[in-house]
Amino acid sequence: MSSPSTIVIGTGIIGIATAYYLAKNHGQTAITLIDRDQPMAFTSAQSGENYRNWWPHPTMVAFTNRSTDLMEEIARDSGNRINMNRRGYALATRSADIDELVAQLHDGLGDRAKDLLRYHTADHSATYAPFDKSDWEDVPDGVDIVQNQTLIRERFSSYDPEIRSVIHIRRGGDISGQQLGMYMLDYLKSVGIKRVIGEVRDIAHQDGYQVELATPSGNSTLTADQVVNAAGPFADRIAKMLGIDLPVHNVFQQKIAFEDRKGVIPRSMPFSIDLDGQKIDWTDTERDMLLEDPDFAWLAGDMPGAIHCRPDGGDNGKWVKLGWAYNETPATATWEQQLDENFPDIVLRGAARLNPALKAYYGQLPRNMHHYGGWYTMTEENWPLIGRMGPEGAFMNCALSGFGTMAACAAGELCAATIAGAALPDYAADFSMARYDDKDLMTALRAANKGVL
Repeated sequence: MSSPSTIVIGTGIIGIATAYYLAKNHGQTAITLIDRDQPMAFTSAQSGENYRNWWPHPTMVAFTNRSTDLMEEIARDSGNRINMNRRGYALATRSADIDELVAQLHDGLGDRAKDLLRYHTADHSATYAPFDKSDWEDVPDGVDIVQNQTLIRERFSSYDPEIRSVIHIRRGGDISGQQLGMYMLDYLKSVGIKRVIGEVRDIAHQDGYQVELATPSGNSTLTADQVVNAAGPFADRIAKMLGIDLPVHNVFQQKIAFEDRKGVIPRSMPFSIDLDGQKIDWTDTERDMLLEDPDFAWLAGDMPGAIHCRPDGGDNGKWVKLGWAYNETPATATWEQQLDENFPDIVLRGAARLNPALKAYYGQLPRNMHHYGGWYTMTEENWPLIGRMGPEGAFMNCALSGFGTMAACAAGELCAATIAGAALPDYAADFSMARYDDKDLMTALRAANKGVL
């Protein structure tokens, strides 16, 4: 029997990964990829291009571990075309009391925590593996918990001297999300996958699916046995065309990248997150001016933590990325970026608290600084939606908020297995709509840390 035909709506990393594993693992190659623009050109183009297996729940730990396994396979098979490294995630705080963070680690790692958590409280530690090299193989798994300021200064020389604890997640680091997507697209092209540029206007379901498109050459209709909603921030719109309400919302988050001409960020520094809340480093005059303006007074008050910084472009590069996901206001997704012209100064001053040498760029960010943003499409509990979506033959792979690139391989593999009717991993039900019928799970998730960084 011939395999069913499938339309995948969305050619971000999630849609591409779904098609890739559907073809690679299940031999279904009658696939058409649809998007209004070129692949990887919208939300996926704004990715932080990081990965981690740290989450405060074992389901998400298993999911991201599986995705990392699959990315490592691709790195190995491609001669590391995806530029994978394993410098980890370093979560920094000025507090010595990290019981809550350790409890989250135990929640995520479960029974394995006793073997995967390593404590370092002396000035020197022979068991704290270095991260000066960008190798991704033969790097320890688990978490190094560092609570000695001398050791912190030795390993994280650019950090604020007041940092008293660093939780170093070792199975994490950077990848090139664009190269990951291109690797998959090259395979899809080799097996004859079709790609169509057009914007979906409507979907009808009768003896299969009829997808109406507005294309550069006019309107057209494509038909298929199956349809996959991988439309990122527009997933809710696609679902509504089939009478489905997805429990998702969109939040716009911003980042900047600039050339570190002054060399203030060490190239070997891991992806670093300042967990502590703060007040932005304004002068007294600037703070008074902000307080006088109701629209900007919030910038003079208390700000949340989780600001992040990392070197970009590899050991021989010069660029740095900064991000701060402080926006929590849901909004209707648009194709235009909703950039705040003040964000570069805000994030720079915020990031300078963890890496004080960044103050050298106050008022003089390079002209080639890149300010960009993307939509975090998320459920209330910040878990993805992967699996069946309403009518027979309709599937979804969406709501991967700020972790789409790192989770794409496992998300694509899971969605593809669901489409093909193959065996599913243990976490499959938790990522389906069925989880909303599990009252105990939903109560726990609503009370838990959402893992938004």
